[in-house]
Amino acid sequence: MSGCLFIVSAPSGAGKTSLVSALLAADPRVKKSTSYTTRSPRPGEQNGRHYHFVSPAEFDQMLARGELLENALVHGNHYGTSRQTVENDCAAGTDVLLEIDWQGAAQIRKLKPEAIAIFVLPPSLEVLEERLRGRAQDSPEVIAGRLAAARGEIAHASEFDYVIINDDFDRAAQDLISIVRAERLRLPRQVLLHTDLINRLTG
Repeated sequence: MSGCLFIVSAPSGAGKTSLVSALLAADPRVKKSTSYTTRSPRPGEQNGRHYHFVSPAEFDQMLARGELLENALVHGNHYGTSRQTVENDCAAGTDVLLEIDWQGAAQIRKLKPEAIAIFVLPPSLEVLEERLRGRAQDSPEVIAGRLAAARGEIAHASEFDYVIINDDFDRAAQDLISIVRAERLRLPRQVLLHTDLINRLTG
Protein backbone atom coordinates (compact mmCIF):
# COMPACT_ATOMS: atom_id res chain seq x y z
CA MET A 1 0.00 0.00 0.00
CA SER A 2 1.30 3.46 -0.87
CA GLY A 3 2.23 5.90 1.87
CA CYS A 4 0.43 9.15 2.60
CA LEU A 5 1.65 12.33 0.96
CA PHE A 6 1.52 15.36 3.25
CA ILE A 7 2.08 18.99 2.25
CA VAL A 8 2.89 21.68 4.82
CA SER A 9 2.88 25.31 3.66
CA ALA A 10 3.08 28.68 5.41
CA PRO A 11 4.34 32.22 4.92
CA SER A 12 7.98 32.71 5.85
CA GLY A 13 8.34 33.05 9.61
CA ALA A 14 5.11 31.25 10.55
CA GLY A 15 7.11 28.41 12.10
CA LYS A 16 6.46 25.55 9.69
CA THR A 17 10.06 24.31 9.71
CA SER A 18 10.09 24.04 13.50
CA LEU A 19 6.70 22.31 13.49
CA VAL A 20 7.83 19.85 10.84
CA SER A 21 10.96 19.10 12.90
CA ALA A 22 8.77 18.36 15.91
CA LEU A 23 6.62 16.02 13.83
CA LEU A 24 9.65 14.16 12.46
CA ALA A 25 11.05 13.74 15.97
CA ALA A 26 7.74 12.39 17.25
CA ASP A 27 6.86 10.16 14.28
CA PRO A 28 9.68 8.24 12.59
CA ARG A 29 7.23 6.87 10.01
CA VAL A 30 7.21 10.27 8.28
CA LYS A 31 10.01 11.13 5.88
CA LYS A 32 10.60 14.72 4.83
CA SER A 33 11.40 15.22 1.16
CA THR A 34 14.47 17.40 0.64
CA SER A 35 13.72 20.15 -1.88
CA TYR A 36 16.07 21.57 -4.49
CA THR A 37 16.72 25.31 -4.41
CA THR A 38 18.82 27.92 -6.17
CA ARG A 39 19.16 30.09 -3.06
CA SER A 40 22.34 30.23 -1.01
CA PRO A 41 22.55 28.21 2.23
CA ARG A 42 21.72 30.05 5.43
CA PRO A 43 24.02 29.73 8.45
CA GLY A 44 23.91 26.16 9.74
CA GLU A 45 22.18 24.68 6.68
CA GLN A 46 23.75 21.58 5.14
CA ASN A 47 23.54 20.54 1.50
CA GLY A 48 21.49 17.38 1.13
CA ARG A 49 19.96 17.68 4.59
CA HIS A 50 18.08 20.96 4.65
CA TYR A 51 18.01 21.46 0.87
CA HIS A 52 19.81 20.32 -2.24
CA PHE A 53 21.51 23.58 -3.22
CA VAL A 54 21.95 23.82 -6.99
CA SER A 55 22.80 26.53 -9.51
CA PRO A 56 20.07 28.16 -11.63
CA ALA A 57 21.44 26.30 -14.67
CA GLU A 58 21.22 22.94 -12.89
CA PHE A 59 17.68 23.70 -11.77
CA ASP A 60 16.64 24.62 -15.32
CA GLN A 61 18.08 21.34 -16.60
CA MET A 62 16.11 19.33 -14.03
CA LEU A 63 12.96 21.20 -14.98
CA ALA A 64 13.54 20.60 -18.72
CA ARG A 65 14.03 16.87 -18.11
CA GLY A 66 10.72 16.64 -16.24
CA GLU A 67 12.41 15.60 -13.01
CA LEU A 68 10.47 17.98 -10.75
CA LEU A 69 7.08 17.14 -9.34
CA GLU A 70 6.52 20.82 -8.56
CA ASN A 71 8.49 24.03 -8.74
CA ALA A 72 8.01 27.63 -7.68
CA LEU A 73 9.74 30.98 -7.63
CA VAL A 74 9.73 32.25 -4.04
CA HIS A 75 11.38 35.51 -2.97
CA GLY A 76 13.55 35.47 -6.08
CA ASN A 77 14.77 31.88 -5.71
CA HIS A 78 13.62 28.68 -7.38
CA TYR A 79 12.45 25.65 -5.40
CA GLY A 80 11.45 22.20 -6.58
CA THR A 81 10.70 18.61 -5.50
CA SER A 82 12.16 15.47 -7.06
CA ARG A 83 9.40 13.48 -8.75
CA GLN A 84 11.22 10.14 -8.62
CA THR A 85 12.16 10.37 -4.95
CA VAL A 86 8.63 11.15 -3.79
CA GLU A 87 6.97 8.54 -5.98
CA ASN A 88 9.48 5.83 -5.00
CA ASP A 89 9.09 6.56 -1.27
CA CYS A 90 5.30 6.58 -1.43
CA ALA A 91 5.26 3.37 -3.49
CA ALA A 92 7.40 1.73 -0.79
CA GLY A 93 4.73 2.60 1.81
CA THR A 94 6.57 5.52 3.36
CA ASP A 95 4.61 8.58 4.47
CA VAL A 96 6.25 11.55 2.74
CA LEU A 97 6.06 15.18 3.82
CA LEU A 98 6.70 18.12 1.50
CA GLU A 99 7.53 21.46 3.11
CA ILE A 100 6.70 23.74 0.17
CA ASP A 101 4.91 27.00 -0.61
CA TRP A 102 1.30 27.35 -1.77
CA GLN A 103 2.28 27.46 -5.46
CA GLY A 104 3.96 24.07 -5.23
CA ALA A 105 1.09 22.73 -3.15
CA ALA A 106 -1.38 23.66 -5.90
CA GLN A 107 0.72 21.86 -8.51
CA ILE A 108 1.02 18.74 -6.35
CA ARG A 109 -2.71 18.56 -5.68
CA LYS A 110 -3.50 18.68 -9.40
CA LEU A 111 -1.17 15.74 -10.02
CA LYS A 112 -1.91 13.90 -6.77
CA PRO A 113 -5.35 14.88 -5.45
CA GLU A 114 -5.00 12.37 -2.61
CA ALA A 115 -2.28 14.53 -1.02
CA ILE A 116 -3.18 16.00 2.39
CA ALA A 117 -2.48 19.75 2.49
CA ILE A 118 -1.85 21.63 5.75
CA PHE A 119 -1.37 25.40 6.06
CA VAL A 120 0.30 27.05 9.07
CA LEU A 121 -0.83 30.55 10.04
CA PRO A 122 0.85 32.99 12.44
CA PRO A 123 -1.39 34.45 15.16
CA SER A 124 -0.91 37.93 13.63
CA LEU A 125 1.22 39.84 11.12
CA GLU A 126 2.89 41.62 14.04
CA VAL A 127 4.06 38.31 15.51
CA LEU A 128 5.19 37.22 12.06
CA GLU A 129 7.34 40.34 11.77
CA GLU A 130 8.82 39.75 15.23
CA ARG A 131 9.77 36.20 14.27
CA LEU A 132 11.38 37.26 11.01
CA ARG A 133 13.42 39.94 12.75
CA GLY A 134 14.32 37.54 15.56
CA ARG A 135 15.93 35.11 13.11
CA ALA A 136 18.56 37.77 12.33
CA GLN A 137 19.19 36.13 8.98
CA ASP A 138 17.71 38.65 6.56
CA SER A 139 18.17 42.34 5.83
CA PRO A 140 15.38 44.82 6.64
CA GLU A 141 14.61 45.00 2.91
CA VAL A 142 14.24 41.23 2.65
CA ILE A 143 12.03 41.14 5.76
CA ALA A 144 9.80 43.87 4.31
CA GLY A 145 9.46 41.83 1.14
CA ARG A 146 8.57 38.69 3.05
CA LEU A 147 5.91 40.53 5.05
CA ALA A 148 4.41 42.00 1.88
CA ALA A 149 4.31 38.54 0.31
CA ALA A 150 2.81 36.97 3.43
CA ARG A 151 -0.59 38.58 2.91
CA GLY A 152 -0.88 37.07 -0.55
CA GLU A 153 0.30 33.67 0.67
CA ILE A 154 -2.15 33.65 3.58
CA ALA A 155 -5.01 34.31 1.14
CA HIS A 156 -4.47 30.77 -0.21
CA ALA A 157 -5.04 29.07 3.15
CA SER A 158 -8.63 28.28 2.10
CA GLU A 159 -7.27 25.93 -0.59
CA PHE A 160 -5.87 23.55 2.03
CA ASP A 161 -7.45 20.66 3.95
CA TYR A 162 -6.25 21.76 7.38
CA VAL A 163 -5.17 25.04 8.98
CA ILE A 164 -2.98 25.22 12.10
CA ILE A 165 -2.58 28.52 13.94
CA ASN A 166 0.92 28.59 15.43
CA ASP A 167 0.21 30.69 18.52
CA ASP A 168 1.31 28.16 21.14
CA PHE A 169 4.09 26.03 19.61
CA ASP A 170 3.51 22.86 21.64
CA ARG A 171 -0.19 22.86 20.86
CA ALA A 172 0.44 23.56 17.16
CA ALA A 173 2.96 20.70 17.04
CA GLN A 174 0.42 18.33 18.59
CA ASP A 175 -2.16 19.50 16.04
CA LEU A 176 0.21 18.58 13.21
CA ILE A 177 1.02 15.20 14.76
CA SER A 178 -2.71 14.53 15.25
CA ILE A 179 -3.52 15.30 11.61
CA VAL A 180 -0.92 12.78 10.41
CA ARG A 181 -2.21 10.09 12.76
CA ALA A 182 -5.83 10.74 11.87
CA GLU A 183 -5.16 10.49 8.13
CA ARG A 184 -3.61 7.06 8.63
CA LEU A 185 -6.81 5.92 10.36
CA ARG A 186 -9.14 6.73 7.48
CA LEU A 187 -11.35 3.77 6.60
CA PRO A 188 -9.94 2.98 3.11
CA ARG A 189 -6.39 2.77 4.50
CA GLN A 190 -7.44 0.69 7.49
CA VAL A 191 -9.37 -1.72 5.26
CA LEU A 192 -6.30 -2.25 3.08
CA LEU A 193 -3.95 -2.61 6.03
CA HIS A 194 -6.18 -4.88 8.12
CA THR A 195 -8.26 -6.80 5.59
CA ASP A 196 -7.90 -10.15 7.34
CA LEU A 197 -8.82 -8.78 10.76
CA ILE A 198 -11.85 -6.89 9.46
CA ASN A 199 -13.01 -9.96 7.54
CA ARG A 200 -12.74 -12.11 10.68
CA LEU A 201 -14.58 -9.55 12.79
CA THR A 202 -17.39 -9.11 10.29
CA GLY A 203 -17.45 -12.67 8.95
